[in-house]
Amino acid sequence: MSGRILAPAFFARPVLTVARDLLGRHLVRELAGERLVLRIVETEAYAGPTDAASHARGGPTPRNRVMFGPPGVSYVYLIYGLHHCLNLVCGPAGEAAAVLLRAGEPWAGLERMAQLRAGRPRRDWARGPGRLCAALALDRRHDGLALPHPELWLEAGRPLPAAAVTRRPRVGVDYAGPAARWPWRFIEKDSPWVSRA
Repeated sequence: MSGRILAPAFFARPVLTVARDLLGRHLVRELAGERLVLRIVETEAYAGPTDAASHARGGPTPRNRVMFGPPGVSYVYLIYGLHHCLNLVCGPAGEAAAVLLRAGEPWAGLERMAQLRAGRPRRDWARGPGRLCAALALDRRHDGLALPHPELWLEAGRPLPAAAVTRRPRVGVDYAGPAARWPWRFIEKDSPWVSRA
C-alpha cells in the first residue's frame, strides 16, 4: 500500500456524506503484484431497511448480511447472474447503509485493465458498476473484506469541491416507489467517465 489510506472511520458516517465524499478518491486493487487504480466519479447511496431501493429493506439475508456489519467492509453481489457490483458499508453496525460505486476513471494499471476489458474502449472500462468490477477483477470472493485490505483499499486522492458535484435520482430502482426519486446518486459534473449523463 502507498499514499494516504482512508481508514474505517471514513465510513462510520452518514451514508449520504460518504457517497458524496467518495468522489475524487482512488479505489486501489492489488492484483498479482500490480496496482490497478480507478478515480471514483459516480456513487449511489442506499440507506438500509428504511430505503425501499436497498437490498436491506427486508432485513438480513445470506446475500446481504455484510451490510449489517461494521462500516468499511465491502459488499459485492451479483446482478442478473452476470455482473458483480461493489458497495462499501457505511454508518454504524446494524444500520445496513452502503454506497454503490457506479463508475471510475482509469488512473493506473492501464495495461492490465485493457486486458481485463479487452475489445472495449477505455472510456467504457469502468462506466457502470458491473464494468467497474470487471476492470478490477472483483467478484464475490471480495465480499466482506474489511478495508483497507491487502487486495483492496481506498486512497485519499483529491476530494471534489461542491461546485464539481451534482446529484440525480438513482438508476434502475423504479420498483422502489417514492424512494426511486431520491437524489442519492452523486456525480462528478461534466465527467466523461460517468455511467449516465
